[in-house]
Amino acid sequence: MQRIYTERAHLMCPNMCFGIVITIDAVFDIEKINKTVHDLSVAHPFLQAILGQDETGYYYKNTDTIKVQILYVNEEVSGVDDPIIIREYNNLTKKEWDLRREGMLKVVALRNGDKTVFLFVFHHLLADGRGALGLTEEFAACYKSDIIPHYVKEQLISSKNDMPRNSVLPFVSKLLVKRANKRWKKENHTLSYDEYIDIANKYLDLDEIDRNVKIEMPDAYKEMVEACHKHRVSVNDYLMAQMYVNDKTDKIVIAYDLREKISCYQTGALGNYSTAFSVVYKNKSDDIWEIAKEVHELVNKRVSKPRDLYLVLQCYADLDGELLDASFVASRCGYHSKAAEFIGTMFFGFAESKGYSITNLGKLNSSNIEDAVFIPPASPAMKKTLGVVSVNGRMFVSSAVRE
Repeated sequence: MQRIYTERAHLMCPNMCFGIVITIDAVFDIEKINKTVHDLSVAHPFLQAILGQDETGYYYKNTDTIKVQILYVNEEVSGVDDPIIIREYNNLTKKEWDLRREGMLKVVALRNGDKTVFLFVFHHLLADGRGALGLTEEFAACYKSDIIPHYVKEQLISSKNDMPRNSVLPFVSKLLVKRANKRWKKENHTLSYDEYIDIANKYLDLDEIDRNVKIEMPDAYKEMVEACHKHRVSVNDYLMAQMYVNDKTDKIVIAYDLREKISCYQTGALGNYSTAFSVVYKNKSDDIWEIAKEVHELVNKRVSKPRDLYLVLQCYADLDGELLDASFVASRCGYHSKAAEFIGTMFFGFAESKGYSITNLGKLNSSNIEDAVFIPPASPAMKKTLGVVSVNGRMFVSSAVRE
């Protein structure tokens, strides 16, 4: 049994779904789609799981049945950036998913001439962005090339022992968490999952998000990569520099993959093996490349310090689970808890949607996936989120913006 540990931050927070859209150069075949989903579910136990709860807490409850919902849309799309796909994504995420009754993945299949476009909508409890992209690669290899995915057992971060010893919370943060936990116990609150779903759906009814997709074509993308190489920065450094200037912000949250740093990860497994941290840049330069170079140094500095890199995961681990559950609804939706309101506001920024973030899934060269889009999760703390993935020489940037 795999228990929900650091993933608990995704349990009772709305908009914790995200999407991967792929084009496969193979005809639309319902029988083969069903078989591919079956083969994938056999290989990945979490695709047969729902949310379980006992006296200890929440866990992934295996049902021994496929819990992936497949939807067939009888409309032709022009590609991965067709507005029909965003419409379908919005339809599937406009209400909170009750994970006690439904699975954590929904797959939408659409025709694109002699090709097939798939929209995969993940709940964040199932996987992070890198894990989701890996799953779609397995799906595409099975659907197009009949490569059956191999079984892999999920082994999540399950205790602080799975993180470096020198990554514990700084003294002040630890003290604040300890005080909040103590106050939460005194308040004697319990936010049930039913209560959360009711509150979250009321929030989602009013939460307006504008989503768009931009494609950098091969020539423009190649030019960008060559310029980044010349200035010794990454594409993500460059995209962050643009966001600092164009959006007039001084702080951006980025995701960072930990798969090569934690021993519990099993290659190809679903689950969450990433962290996130903020990069603060306050210089008043308008020179994109100067900013990108400084950002590159700032990111490397954060990554080199385990306390900075694992900060949010250590925070999730030290917080009382039920306090973490209530942090969003208390800071944003009027749920009465001073302890949870403090954590939600001061630690996670839930009180207002004013943050900026970028998640870049990197570069993929694939013979099975023709192109892809990463539709990022739009945390309630964020005003603007970018999801980036580069596939076969093109870069796809998906934005989620709250006005």
